[in-house]
Amino acid sequence: MDEKTGILKGINSPEDIRCLGIEELNILAGEIRQEILEVVSRNGGHLAPSLGTVELTLAIHYVFDTPRDKVVWDVGHQAYAHKIITGRRDAFNTLRKMGGISGFPKRGESVYDVFGAGHSSTSISAASGIADARCLKGDTFKVIAVIGDGSMTAGMAFEALNWSGEREKDLIVILNDNEMSISANVGAMSSYLNRVMAGQQVTKLRAKIHDFLKTVPGVGEQVIKFARKAEESLKGFVVPGMLFEELGFKYIGPIEGHRLDHLIKHLQNVRVMERPVLVHVITKKGKGYRFAEEDPSRFHGIGPFDIETGQPVAGENPRAASYTEVFGRTMAQLAREDTRVVAITAAMTGGTGLDQFAREFPERFYDVGIAEQHGVTFAAGLATEGFVPVVAIYSTFLQRAYDQVLHDVCLQNLPVVFALDRGGIVGDDGPTHHGLFDFSYLRSMPNIVVMAPKDENELQHMLKTAVECGGPASIRYPRGSGVGIPLDDVPEMIEIGKAQIVRKGKDLAIIAIGSTVYPSLEAAEILAQEHIETTVVNSRFVKPLDRTLLCEIASSFKKIVTVEENVLMGGFGSAVLELFEEMGVSGAEVKRLGIGDAFVEQGTQAQLRKQQGIDAQGIAQAVRKMMDPR
Repeated sequence: MDEKTGILKGINSPEDIRCLGIEELNILAGEIRQEILEVVSRNGGHLAPSLGTVELTLAIHYVFDTPRDKVVWDVGHQAYAHKIITGRRDAFNTLRKMGGISGFPKRGESVYDVFGAGHSSTSISAASGIADARCLKGDTFKVIAVIGDGSMTAGMAFEALNWSGEREKDLIVILNDNEMSISANVGAMSSYLNRVMAGQQVTKLRAKIHDFLKTVPGVGEQVIKFARKAEESLKGFVVPGMLFEELGFKYIGPIEGHRLDHLIKHLQNVRVMERPVLVHVITKKGKGYRFAEEDPSRFHGIGPFDIETGQPVAGENPRAASYTEVFGRTMAQLAREDTRVVAITAAMTGGTGLDQFAREFPERFYDVGIAEQHGVTFAAGLATEGFVPVVAIYSTFLQRAYDQVLHDVCLQNLPVVFALDRGGIVGDDGPTHHGLFDFSYLRSMPNIVVMAPKDENELQHMLKTAVECGGPASIRYPRGSGVGIPLDDVPEMIEIGKAQIVRKGKDLAIIAIGSTVYPSLEAAEILAQEHIETTVVNSRFVKPLDRTLLCEIASSFKKIVTVEENVLMGGFGSAVLELFEEMGVSGAEVKRLGIGDAFVEQGTQAQLRKQQGIDAQGIAQAVRKMMDPR
């Protein structure tokens, strides 16, 4: 990367910005924006949210004594400027690359990353815990949580506000209000904050009247005193922070989030307060880059793109539809045929492919905001009245609603479908976003059917099957393009629990699930050149397994390999071994391939699959070792 120029090249820690004047800080903000834009255009990443928090980041580190004072970032989408000015400037070009710096705050990466993040709405809870720990140790450092307005749609944020306000500890919460999470915000909190935006005009008018009255000799000061007293009883009408003050927080704002002089002044005032304070900052998502300002949803998280045009750089297989697109099209097709089908997402309309459904069936589409727990139980409620809700959530985010899936859906055997996008290895977002646990935690729940398609055509048939099965069902599918096969015109039911043999061989059997089926077929082709003939089974179902076929495989082959893009503990391979034990099958040596007992870091999907030994070469090598253990 080219050597940094300007002020940024001299910034190695927050100490370096504290000696700068406002004009220099404004210049630095522009340089940081350009750095973020250039790196994300090459590497991909969360562009719009990080562009919107540059001034806020500089003001926080300028005013507070970080890292002694602790800054807890929510989600981490907004923390790129934070990374750049906290000693990672020269490494920023490695953002989200294998072996590079993370796209999210990561405790092992820097002392300035106080708390790891990746899923939303955790910052206030974590900051509250840090503040109480400070008190227990008799220390006096400040604790600041920075949370986006989208994250305030989650119940966890309200739980934390309720707890923290009542505790009356010294805690600062900065609400970064840009009117968006990923998709447009929904719910009463969003409506409330929108009213606050309008309330800025009231705030400005009040300030002008106040200044005018001070110029009136004798009378003005008396009017001001009276107005202050009246304001206490009318605060709900003239101050937009009543909700937060009722929760125990001193409300400051709204503050213009791109005026460094205003931000610094207000944060300096807040720094000396010793009570819960909520600072409401208004920012613009995508600030400084026209395409991101105009379309912040598309630029929230984006792959490599051309800075001049804002258009994405073509992927490896641009002709193949993505699994997400196929899911979205199939959902619309099923909804036309069946009025019971409804769709639910958690602030990810575009990310889950439900745009078309939302346009075509707005009365049957629900975006619940970043509230996966509510979304699942809301779906259960719909199901009790005869509807078939399809809950489209990334695999990693469904983890947040484990109890609701178990207790509210499976226990009551309700026909709720879970469409789990980003199942398996996701790539550059790293360990917080890989969907590597759903086979394990879902298959242990009674009543649920657990499926994974080998390709995009099988996905549409599985979605049809899930909608018609009459009980809980899950389908997990990977991020990115399908394999490029033609799609059948009409989705058809698949016999539940029925696997299929997709290649026959005499020496060894590979039993694969989902995204590992095609790599297993490719491995079989490689092995065939070495005179090792391999049978490949597409299991299709993690639960229920095809007992008849798998037991036949176990009795026909002395060596069996199972392959999955899921953790091995409690996963698909474990289910196969449990079946063999239950059915009294013995004599076959079974090797399980999957994810070991460690979190998978960031990298491309291809790099990580190779690292984990579940790409075609890794599968072939595992077979070789079984055939010749020397």
